[in-house]
Amino acid sequence: MPITTAVFDAYGTLFDVNAAAMQAAQDPAHAGLAAVWPALARDWRRKQLEYSWLRAVADRHCDFWQVTQDGLDWALAAHGLKDAATRKRLLELYWELSPYPEVPAMLRSLKERGIATAILSNGSPDMLQAAVSSARIGDLLDALLSVEDVGVFKPHARVYDMIGARFGCAKDDVLFVSSNGWDAAGAAGYGFQTAWVNRAGEPVDRLYATPHHVLSDLTTIPERL
Repeated sequence: MPITTAVFDAYGTLFDVNAAAMQAAQDPAHAGLAAVWPALARDWRRKQLEYSWLRAVADRHCDFWQVTQDGLDWALAAHGLKDAATRKRLLELYWELSPYPEVPAMLRSLKERGIATAILSNGSPDMLQAAVSSARIGDLLDALLSVEDVGVFKPHARVYDMIGARFGCAKDDVLFVSSNGWDAAGAAGYGFQTAWVNRAGEPVDRLYATPHHVLSDLTTIPERL
């Protein structure tokens, strides 16, 4: 069956999660970041995701902004950074993360072909709206779907259920795209066609399913339909 609906994870897939730390590190006011920002960005992202998984299995849900702040606080402490102004600036920048360069053209190509497009993200609705508005890609997306509507983080099946509920499509009508190997595996196990955007060249996760496509960026997504 042809793909009718292309759904994208947001953070790390459409939006560069390293951009906040990289941009802040260029400001002399936050000189403490200059030497450590790549490691800090990595640790921030790792803890953000770990906290989402732990909250999901413990049934202690909170919104993604809370785990984003908690992950940053851990990373700052791990790197010995205590400047409140730096923390504030990093969090401000997270609301306006840069999209990857290929994103607008890729989404526009899908829309021109009549493919429905959406974001399905752990992000809260206000975070997603801010990121999409900052990137100026709102006109290229048919829906912004947040886990807040079901109260649990990915890769819970209730999250992936949101796509069929919103678009009235079957599972095999969907191409789900994520830069997170575990998310692509979760969506594949759920029944979607999946593409893992493996920008870092990491090994495939040892999970209950594997992605159908492994890509280095989003450029060739339209060719997968």
